[in-house]
Amino acid sequence: MRNVADILKRKGSHVETVQSELTVIEALKLMADKNIGSVAVVQNGRFIGLMTERDYSRKVILKGRSSSETTVGEIMNIDNPSVVKKDSVEHCMELMSANNLRYLPVLEHGNLAGIISINDVVTETILTQKETIEHLQNYIHS
Repeated sequence: MRNVADILKRKGSHVETVQSELTVIEALKLMADKNIGSVAVVQNGRFIGLMTERDYSRKVILKGRSSSETTVGEIMNIDNPSVVKKDSVEHCMELMSANNLRYLPVLEHGNLAGIISINDVVTETILTQKETIEHLQNYIHS
């Protein structure tokens, strides 16, 4: 059974981080430059939350707030569930579905070890299915 460590091994564990005092517009520019949908928010080197495109649309745009005056810390999500490297891909799917999430922080000993997205989980599931099909085809042909 594949787990979070497998996802991070395939995609890498680098995470773009920002400080909570950064303006939302600056965080959005970083996200656009890196073609990512979320950034980890850190304070004194410790993970404290995530800011996603969804946070921006719901907590800034729809509320008529200014992207250049609102800080990441004002809109970040601090109560998302997290996972650890040994958690299964299925567990991640369940968490994401139950909480309507697109991103999960990966924590190791309280430190941020990566972020996985729903796309990562889907990709890993497809890879698992392809491997299973190959094994079955090899079994049938042997």
